[in-house]
Amino acid sequence: MEGMSDHEDCTDPGGVPFAELDPALLRRERTSLKWTRYPAGVLPLFVAEMDFAVAPAIQRTLIERIRASDTGYLDGPGPLAPAFAGFARDRWGWEIPHDRIHLATDVATGIVESLRRFLPRGGRLLLPTPVYPSFFEMLDEVPFEVVEVPLAREPGAAAADSEEPDGDPAAVPAPRLDLDAIERAFAGEPGIDAFLLCSPHNPHGLIHSAEELSRLAELAARYGVFVISDEIHAPLTHAGEPFTPFAPLAAAAGALAVTVTSASKGWNIAGTKCSVIVAADERANATLRGLPPEVACRTSILGLHASIAAFAESRDWLERAVAQIESNERLFGELLRDRLPGVRRTRSRAGYLNWLDFRAAGLGEDPARRLRDAARVALNSGPAFGAGGSGHARINLACAPDTIREAVRRIATALPER
Repeated sequence: MEGMSDHEDCTDPGGVPFAELDPALLRRERTSLKWTRYPAGVLPLFVAEMDFAVAPAIQRTLIERIRASDTGYLDGPGPLAPAFAGFARDRWGWEIPHDRIHLATDVATGIVESLRRFLPRGGRLLLPTPVYPSFFEMLDEVPFEVVEVPLAREPGAAAADSEEPDGDPAAVPAPRLDLDAIERAFAGEPGIDAFLLCSPHNPHGLIHSAEELSRLAELAARYGVFVISDEIHAPLTHAGEPFTPFAPLAAAAGALAVTVTSASKGWNIAGTKCSVIVAADERANATLRGLPPEVACRTSILGLHASIAAFAESRDWLERAVAQIESNERLFGELLRDRLPGVRRTRSRAGYLNWLDFRAAGLGEDPARRLRDAARVALNSGPAFGAGGSGHARINLACAPDTIREAVRRIATALPER
């Protein structure tokens, strides 16, 4: 791999040397699908797992719980409720009564079980696309017809080949929620029963403004649409980018809504299996109280304690992780400009994922598939994200800087000569 720049730190957010995050070493130590799905020669930059080591406080907590043989069942959030509520208050100014916080195994379970409780007969669910592919998979579990509404360019945005947002020649203007199209779908026949909001939006790392979310809440209240807001990437909002939780706006507008979220993405603990469902108001809370007991019981007690350690004790680790992600973003933008002509990206404002536009690079409808074969780099396939995903791919930048350099070097070798 190419050498490291002088200005870069040499350790991850927990102080682990980047040399220890070499993909060849991680592949021998880790057993998640990120490291087992593809052969050893493939650089895995697809699934949303960080290469960074887990925060020390979380490591200590998990070890303590194992030593105490504290590995039984749960029946509620217990101490997780004040830990998450404290984080939400301090981070976003969101005051949450503790009894409105409910447990679920993961965010996917939270979404599915919320739909089962609020709309047991199913209906039509509106989904802004391109969006997190697992939404389509989890929605197969419930009797809903998925209706896609594409994201829209900001009004007045120029063509992608002439825009340079923030002076970044490889960046394209960020799309936004198409609120006019959403209202038409809500108001039309046969109408919409539920709306699944991804906030911040995956794969683009979009942060929806308070004004956009307020209008969405008003529309949901006016047309009687139940809203689930997936806010799993919210802890990873970049510096200077304000994040607005949807629940307080929904409550103010009188919209029926819940929020599903977890420490899993912010602190890289997806495998510990714990998330929360938060009622926007007492009306929603009354319905969530009817969740089957198994929803809490299937949640991991280790995940609960790991989440408490994340929200209450690992905020400094999170800040360092976000700073490293921002540094990686800048590095990737420079490499994209210099080494990958014709490839554009949507600059992320939250999280560690970048949405890449390969349409001018000559790699066809599914560039990720081409790159796995020709460059030995695994990205997420754009078409799996729904309408608007063709010709695109998603890359994970939560890794050592040299891993990004190697990925770009490999991708460059697979691009057609220009």
